[in-house]
Amino acid sequence: MAISGKRLNLSQPEFKKKISGGNYRVAVVCSRWNSEITKSLLKGAVEELQKSNVKKENILISEVPGSFELPLAASWHASDPTVDGVICLGCLIKGDTPHFDYIAQATAAGIMDVSLQYQKPVVFGVITTLNIEQARERAGGSHGNKGVEAALTCLHMIELKKSI
Repeated sequence: MAISGKRLNLSQPEFKKKISGGNYRVAVVCSRWNSEITKSLLKGAVEELQKSNVKKENILISEVPGSFELPLAASWHASDPTVDGVICLGCLIKGDTPHFDYIAQATAAGIMDVSLQYQKPVVFGVITTLNIEQARERAGGSHGNKGVEAALTCLHMIELKKSI
């Protein structure tokens, strides 16, 4: 997002709305593929949840082999009535074959389907980039941390659902 030529991201202070997630239970599903990046996303998400007072015991962390597996694990968590929201974290880096396109599309559609099926926030925190440098910029670098953004999005959506 750009305002007056300035690049912004949801992890910047102007986008943060304080939410007290003390009673929320959030699952975080993280891909092991491209672990240099996904570990940073996971760290950012967990830290942001804890800053918003989500209790450590209410943050459920699951790892999956790759981004393609995120929707199924998200579905398992979303089916639990005690879970308020799910954050899906992954990193897809475009290569020389169309594999990236298939995985990115299937992952995005799968995550959206889980959210609609269970009527809960299931957040797409998957970085899709052309190279590792772009991924690093989005995992704590110059473009913020997509894990932080995903946690904030999840909390905002949980709060919205509870207010409706």
